[in-house]
Amino acid sequence: MIKRRAIITFTFTMATLLTAFAGGAQAAQCGSSPAGFEAWKREFGEEARAKGVGGTALAALMQTNYASATIAADRGQRSFSLSLDQFLAKRGAAAIVSRGRQLKQSQAAMFASIEQRYGVPPGPLIAIWGMESAFGSQRGNQHMLSSIATLAYDCRRPEFFTEQLYAALKLIDRGVLSGATRGSMHGEVGQTQFMPSSWIKYAVDFDGNGRRDLIRSAPDVLASTANYLKGYGWQKGKDWEPGGPNFAVIQQWNKSEVYARTIATFATQLARAP
Repeated sequence: MIKRRAIITFTFTMATLLTAFAGGAQAAQCGSSPAGFEAWKREFGEEARAKGVGGTALAALMQTNYASATIAADRGQRSFSLSLDQFLAKRGAAAIVSRGRQLKQSQAAMFASIEQRYGVPPGPLIAIWGMESAFGSQRGNQHMLSSIATLAYDCRRPEFFTEQLYAALKLIDRGVLSGATRGSMHGEVGQTQFMPSSWIKYAVDFDGNGRRDLIRSAPDVLASTANYLKGYGWQKGKDWEPGGPNFAVIQQWNKSEVYARTIATFATQLARAP
């Protein structure tokens, strides 16, 4: 009986060790410097291949470089510590509101259609559009996949950015994005700066051309942004200022308090415009 128990215990222990070893071998090791990025990339590529990521996306992944500028930006987001007035000035409040009022008038029919479908009025959408990319004119010039791969490798927030990396690879495999797509420092893409997982979940083809294009199509961009807000619980006709039910939804767009308050401020000013 003792001998049998010892054999069972030995077998269980070995199986546990082998399982742990195998699990460790499957997980690419994060790092905090460029030194381990290439090795991590090869390990992650094997994991991705095993999970069904295709050759086009894997080839794009192998061409990525460690994005030092992305790491520097991730560590130094000082503007979020500014006061509301300081942040408004830094983001060019007057220019955003002025241009936003023009777009609200010139694209009134589009905004009305979006509001009818998603319950989100023009003000918050225009505010986000202006804040994120100056209405599509400043979408970022970083190598999107390198930025996301670097942050997935970095030990600070690997879980979140690993999810984003898999989503980006999926979009590349589908031909929606390419290995050369440019974006902002954290891999945000398009006119309202969607992360890849949000693109997959919330992007819509509002202009009816068969593509969900958040880079070139303003109707797709704004309807997808409205769909995102609706997906996080936007309540039609309710307040979006701090304390209102929709302010919490805006914070799901960007969790920075001063950023969310800025969007709410712009949205209110735009809502008052004819």
